[in-house]
Amino acid sequence: MKGWALMDPVENALDDDDLDLVAALQRAPRAPLSLLAQALGVSASTVGRRLARLESHRLLRVIGQVDLSVSGEGTPWHVWVTAAPGRADDVARRLVALPEAAHVAVTAGQADVYCVVQPSRRSEAHDLLTRRVAALPGVHSTRTALVLRADTKSDSWRLPRLTADQHRLLAECAAQDGDAAPDGTDRPARLADDELRTLRLLAADGRMTAAQVSRELGIGQSTAYRVTQSLLQRELIRPRVEIEPGLLGYALEAVVALTVSPGGMEEAARTLARHPSARYVSTNAGPCSVVHQGVFRDEAGLAAFLTRDVADLPGVLSFDVSVVLRALRRHWLDREDGRLANAPGPADREGGTRGPGARGAGPAEANGTRTSGSGTHDDT
Repeated sequence: MKGWALMDPVENALDDDDLDLVAALQRAPRAPLSLLAQALGVSASTVGRRLARLESHRLLRVIGQVDLSVSGEGTPWHVWVTAAPGRADDVARRLVALPEAAHVAVTAGQADVYCVVQPSRRSEAHDLLTRRVAALPGVHSTRTALVLRADTKSDSWRLPRLTADQHRLLAECAAQDGDAAPDGTDRPARLADDELRTLRLLAADGRMTAAQVSRELGIGQSTAYRVTQSLLQRELIRPRVEIEPGLLGYALEAVVALTVSPGGMEEAARTLARHPSARYVSTNAGPCSVVHQGVFRDEAGLAAFLTRDVADLPGVLSFDVSVVLRALRRHWLDREDGRLANAPGPADREGGTRGPGARGAGPAEANGTRTSGSGTHDDT
């Protein structure tokens, strides 16, 4: 069994052992330390110390992505903002203050700021897009596209480091949480109180155990286990790893908005969704028919993607590229110089939040009580 030397606490860079741990968590976000240790060939205590360090220094967090059927009926919109000269950072900060903003980044190229917003209800999209976003101080103009379908999401993106044997071992654990509900039930119109309270906890901490849920909510451990497994098996919440791509060796990030002929849209989206760079690919209604959010190790990787992979797609008429300069928010989690915002405490979890660690309540109530999280379309 090999050993790991812990990194300097003030060092942000991840070493090979960190990267292996991230890759394992992406495959099985809720895997116990003992299984992670077995897959990586180290001791459970070593895995625990390294994971604790990454979390305490706000480099990594496992959260839960809440399904749209729980969090509301609204679907996401891509928004590209042209800002007044020198106002891009200010506009981005103002967008972060919107509870509907799931993703906000300062960019170069097609737009000065790129964001994804998600109203809780379709009827709220008009006010959100035409007044609350377009009329922000410093905004010169906006372009918007409605997400019709997410062809791949960022929780499906994997760091390519593990062996086939490691994949198989971790897949067994992930499958236990993802198996279909035993009674065949689907997503309910209304969740029970214990389910909503448990869902909030899992949204903030995707690795929370049934024993921890039991203590937080003051319910029996068997009840906590049953509710937790039910939420996971019905995919009402999906655990995912949150970490900045730059820490994983992907220094360049770009949002590629493609105009594709109607007959080529489905094939283009499906092909791009399989590309190793794809963190989020969507089919849209608007000026661009397909959006590809991708991460690349360097400029050569982006050049190869545009000149070979995109160029080979049938039906592509044109594309625009927005290069991410600085991400301020992803999946409702604020970013500070590559670090994640502080995690909410139990008191914050009890109140309705728009997403894990978000500030302020969401704009609407779902199932009688507002929950934290995103939707089935959400990226980002």
